[in-house]
Amino acid sequence: MKPSKLQDHLRRCHPDKTEKYLKYFLTLKDKFQKRPTLDRMFASTSQRNDDGLRASCNISLLIAKSGKPHTIGEKVIFPGVEEVLKTVLHEPASDIIKRIPLSNNTVERRIDEMSSDIESFLCNYLQTTHFSIHLDASTLPDNAALLLAYVRFIMNQEIYEELLFARTLITHTKDNKSKQHLKITRTRRVKQLTKSYRYL
Repeated sequence: MKPSKLQDHLRRCHPDKTEKYLKYFLTLKDKFQKRPTLDRMFASTSQRNDDGLRASCNISLLIAKSGKPHTIGEKVIFPGVEEVLKTVLHEPASDIIKRIPLSNNTVERRIDEMSSDIESFLCNYLQTTHFSIHLDASTLPDNAALLLAYVRFIMNQEIYEELLFARTLITHTKDNKSKQHLKITRTRRVKQLTKSYRYL
């Protein structure tokens, strides 16, 4: 707006403010810019919630790597974090712990999501590179037969070996049916991944 029109607007619409100095209007501008908005009110809360979710995912990854039951988050980790916050940092633990979801179902869901992400990444990567596959049969303590498939590949100039899948077999590992099942499962899975493959 042109300065002349601004002055005219000030005289017509805000006659009580015509005698005010420039400093008054600058303070009004500062107050307007610093006023609480919805974005500002929820930004700090959402940041805290994001930090809690990130901590929950990291703790779920640690639980998955340890191989311990999922309930360890509620039974051991929460009391440990609470004790550290109270003793070392002298902060109320209840506010922080409420933002970290670590129930049995939550940990299980996060581990399942991570494993599906890893599996899809591995399968997609194997479709773009050469790899070798190693099939092995093993048994569980209850004499159930298990088919294990390992892949070896090069990524970022390093050799990696990963478990591709583990399937239970219908029969034990010593008869001809299990060998046929091995061959069928191997063929199906390898065809899904890529057409160019070689065996160890």
